[in-house]
Amino acid sequence: MPAPLLAHLRRRWLSLLCMAVLVIGLPTSCAVLQHTERELLFRIEPGTASWYRGLPQDVQEFDIEPAGFKAGQSLHAWWWPAARRDAPSILYLHGVRWNLTGQAFRIEQLRAMGYSVLAIDYRGFGQSKGDLPSEASVYEDARAAWERFTVMQPDAGKRLIYGHSLGGAVAVDLAAELSAQAKKQQVAVPVRGLVIESTFTSLGDAVAVVANDNLPVNWLPVRWLLSQKFDSIDKIVDIDMPLLVVHGMADRFMPSRFSQQLFNAANEPKRLLLVPGGTHNNSMSLAGSQYRQALDALMKAPRQMAGPTQVRAAHDS
Repeated sequence: MPAPLLAHLRRRWLSLLCMAVLVIGLPTSCAVLQHTERELLFRIEPGTASWYRGLPQDVQEFDIEPAGFKAGQSLHAWWWPAARRDAPSILYLHGVRWNLTGQAFRIEQLRAMGYSVLAIDYRGFGQSKGDLPSEASVYEDARAAWERFTVMQPDAGKRLIYGHSLGGAVAVDLAAELSAQAKKQQVAVPVRGLVIESTFTSLGDAVAVVANDNLPVNWLPVRWLLSQKFDSIDKIVDIDMPLLVVHGMADRFMPSRFSQQLFNAANEPKRLLLVPGGTHNNSMSLAGSQYRQALDALMKAPRQMAGPTQVRAAHDS
């Protein structure tokens, strides 16, 4: 199974320390250091995942080329329609390192639960064309995918956004943006709900776990040295849609307390599904029917009206 963000950061703690020292000692090298930080963060594996066994015949592959992209840039996408023509649909946003071929097993599970799935590779991943990703670029990619998603699934009541690991932070950002737009227009949010799995409160919090465990010093202000923030804990309070938070309790890379904190900070309606024995990658398969029931309940929740009268949960600091 894929080794997620914290695993490769643990293996590269010396690089992280060197980067921190350089940031402190050589402020003129910001551009180079930010590029190195992004390389360490996304750590893109070329080619196909070793466990990938090919796509079923009914999966449609195509490229998304938004007008705002530079010439030669595009997103590669998979659209796997459910057997039922009126089935609900999921926009799937993956995490770091592995492209879509490394996500096929999880996409297949969602489709087996009765959902159509639109999944993308961010620019720089897989067959998508573009430069090394950044926080800003993956947010742009998610918005471009959302525009295509609304065409593939025109019924707002049958749309879900799903993000795994770092993709959870991308999904939170997209959901917060959609909520802000709906609030401004005083209309219902154009999506049934949000699902985030095995994700974190902020990248700074995630990297701090690695730094505290592996760096020979504990005084470096790791959070402040990062140019990539992925600050979900501050954004999730602005999301006006039903939420499902999932985390494996045996996740060695991303502590489940992050999901608990996100859940505490989020608005109702919300549900936290902690999976005993679940790791970073197998909570969906391990939870089985419980996971399916949680998704079904999310689909039955009423769509939210975004506005000043919305009740907000207290921020768990």
